[in-house]
Amino acid sequence: MMNVLASFATTGYSLTPLPAFNDNYIWLLEYAGHALVVDPGEAEPVIHALQQRNLVLSAILITHHHGDHTGGINKLLLHAPDAVVYGPASENIPSRNVAVKQDETLRIAALNLTCKVLDIPGHTAGHVGYYSIPDGCPPLLFCGDTLFSMGCGRLFEGTPAQMVSSLGKLTSLPPATLICCAHEYTLSNARWALTVEPENPALLARYDQALQQRADHLPTVPTSLQTELATNPFLRTREPDVVHAATAYAKTPLATPVDVFACLREWKNQA
Repeated sequence: MMNVLASFATTGYSLTPLPAFNDNYIWLLEYAGHALVVDPGEAEPVIHALQQRNLVLSAILITHHHGDHTGGINKLLLHAPDAVVYGPASENIPSRNVAVKQDETLRIAALNLTCKVLDIPGHTAGHVGYYSIPDGCPPLLFCGDTLFSMGCGRLFEGTPAQMVSSLGKLTSLPPATLICCAHEYTLSNARWALTVEPENPALLARYDQALQQRADHLPTVPTSLQTELATNPFLRTREPDVVHAATAYAKTPLATPVDVFACLREWKNQA
């Protein structure tokens, strides 16, 4: 994972997960002296990084309205008043300049970057993601709390059907897409995922890798979509082993992938 991040240096871009709170990440993408950040729940880690690297903050991308993703916006704007705040059209986002929705394309000229907006409700009703392919880099998906490494967000405002549809949008992206999620939940998610698929070799390998990363005080993200398709139960609701495990947990037949997902989500909630 860290090699993936280091490889950005040859492109002129740099991607950094800035730790915040207990387990949040604020993503910082920099290019040619400019930066964007994603979901700054706190301002201080961002301000420190901007000052340390002598960067101008040009854009703030917000995926959803929860305070641990928006709480630092107004303080950041005191530091960088010209930064443009992008956020979902149907949610209340502090100091938002540009309201975004499905299939809109954002051009952030200072970073030579184009982002496509994806509506991905479920965790919240108006949650969005931002998909981009910086020149020379792997595709990037800033997905907030919709998709995690070996997990997905809780359904605070949406339905299982909505989340399954949202995850379906994400799984249609290129397998090499880097999943830039907003929390360090990998180890706890992996332990639960192993109760669903205890003999999945890709999952076992990913768990061992994540254990080493955390022992080395390294983030476990970004992960890749390819890795998630092989290890994340919430993306594997048609796989026989996952269906069998969910059915055994539910103690009743599960007729559709949405039923399987709903069972998995409730199972994870109780874990």
